[in-house]
Amino acid sequence: MKILLGMVLGFAAALSCPAQENPLAGVIDIHVHSAPDSTPRSIDAIDLARLAKSQGMRGLVLKNHYEPTASLAYIVRREVPGIEVFGGVDMNLSVGGMNPSAVEHMAATTGGYGRFVWMSTFDSEAQVGFSKQDRPFVRISQNGALLPETKRVIAVIAKQNLVLATGHPTAEEALLLVREGRDRGVKHMVVTHAMMQPIHMSDTQMLEAAKMGAYIEFVYNGLIGSYKEFTFKDYARAIRYVGVDHCILSSDMGQPPNPLHTDGLRLFFDGLKQQGITQAEIDRMAKENPARLLGLE
Repeated sequence: MKILLGMVLGFAAALSCPAQENPLAGVIDIHVHSAPDSTPRSIDAIDLARLAKSQGMRGLVLKNHYEPTASLAYIVRREVPGIEVFGGVDMNLSVGGMNPSAVEHMAATTGGYGRFVWMSTFDSEAQVGFSKQDRPFVRISQNGALLPETKRVIAVIAKQNLVLATGHPTAEEALLLVREGRDRGVKHMVVTHAMMQPIHMSDTQMLEAAKMGAYIEFVYNGLIGSYKEFTFKDYARAIRYVGVDHCILSSDMGQPPNPLHTDGLRLFFDGLKQQGITQAEIDRMAKENPARLLGLE
């Protein structure tokens, strides 16, 4: 029922306002959770693509913590032509951790729609430690230096011209990843929801990452629900400090209790506007910067 209602409201919203007044026209959401997944999700990828397209969005990046999504992106594009859909692979235990082979095969998947490599999220050492869990994890670095297998994954990212997304490391590890990416010639990098746990980057760390060529991601998921840590005021202050040219706005929606992705983005943009972020600045962070990150400019 929630999915159907969301789609109906989405169609109504798209029809009721001219394109120039539609805040979602041309938006690319680079942080989308959807079914099928081993974690409950509020909508499947095909229905989400239909909903996003109906509201004028340009593209989506399908994220799954445990399954590569390049194949899913191919299928969604076949079912919902007219919207750019991409996938990727997350370096969690389900793909063998820091596994260069998993990245190579993801990049070679039919269609070439596998673009993102998340450098371990829920299985990262930082996330497992922050969550106080006693279980295996993926180690990214040791004694202040990236492990050889991490560097091998980054080398593949550079070779295949993929997006390096830092995932859920510590703030210091995120900077190590960005620095190695820069030195290896990676052209497209983003610090995954840099302010959220377990990363908790400071303003100066975010600015340092941006100066090395990475976009800083801000997600609506950090403002609501069980992952709420910040306010719109916090985000607006950090965006001003880093600069809109270096920031990306994403939903990180898909959790059943939360709004659907399109609704979340509208609420996200409205809240930032109330903090003085202009429509032109939102367009830069939600349309232009994600397009550049994906090589669509």
